[in-house]
Amino acid sequence: MSDTPDCRLTPEQETRVVLARADLDAARTADLASQEPAELIILVERLRGSLDDALALVADLTDSPDLP
Repeated sequence: MSDTPDCRLTPEQETRVVLARADLDAARTADLASQEPAELIILVERLRGSLDDALALVADLTDSPDLP
């Protein structure tokens, strides 16, 4: 028996996870050496947004205060 409580995500939370994974997959498969600086900035900003949203989701799920 696991000590981890059964945690079901709401459809909105599942969507947030799917979008974050898609952003990460896109970044992993991108040929960074061939991208223009503006494209790299957009990629970094998307990853920042995904990380921020993932941390907010963790805070929601654990009833922790929002992270700065």
